[in-house]
Amino acid sequence: MAPRLNALGDYLRARREQLRPEDVGLAVGARRRVPGLRREELAMLAGIGPTYYVRLEQGRDTRPSAQVVDALLRGLCNSTARGSTTCTGWQVQPRALDLQTH
Repeated sequence: MAPRLNALGDYLRARREQLRPEDVGLAVGARRRVPGLRREELAMLAGIGPTYYVRLEQGRDTRPSAQVVDALLRGLCNSTARGSTTCTGWQVQPRALDLQTH
């Protein structure tokens, strides 16, 4: 059996871990067990359900719509890093969304 690729999930996790709540305008809680944003926080910023976000990050759903990917990118780039090269000029291309391997 071939190894399962989860490029979208790996990317989402890496970017989520780089952002802090204050980067996206969220209040910092007294106790945080994760270094970056919580999954629920990114789901809220993107306007999608936290359960669906978890499925995307874990690779259990590998074909999100272009609208969902765009919302996730907006949530990830809705920070003080908005002008960074990682957040400018992104455009979703539908064929690039097929991340499922056979």
